[in-house]
Amino acid sequence: MKEFVRLMKALSDPNRVKIISMLGVRELCVCELTALLGVSQPTVSKHLRLLEDAGLVSFRKEGNWIIYRLNDECHEQGRTMQGLVGKWLDKDSEVKKLRKRLPEVHNLRKPIA
Repeated sequence: MKEFVRLMKALSDPNRVKIISMLGVRELCVCELTALLGVSQPTVSKHLRLLEDAGLVSFRKEGNWIIYRLNDECHEQGRTMQGLVGKWLDKDSEVKKLRKRLPEVHNLRKPIA
């Protein structure tokens, strides 16, 4: 029951659902998600923490960057929900606009000297 509630809580916020949808396209860092969603870095980090706690996203370090992606190793229910979010929102106008902006935010992740 706890896993179910945690999963549903993680998917109960529009920005977290958008994050799942964007990560279904490609890996993103916090600064890219911040630019896409138009919310503060602490807010994006909080959303990512909830998604990670639910097992939906994972991350890897790349130099000074933390890169987030959908968690391939999440439990079966999590994988099902990841797929459903992608299918349900594929034609959503707001998600389409965000996906079109993905190339413009790719340049935000520059090497730190």
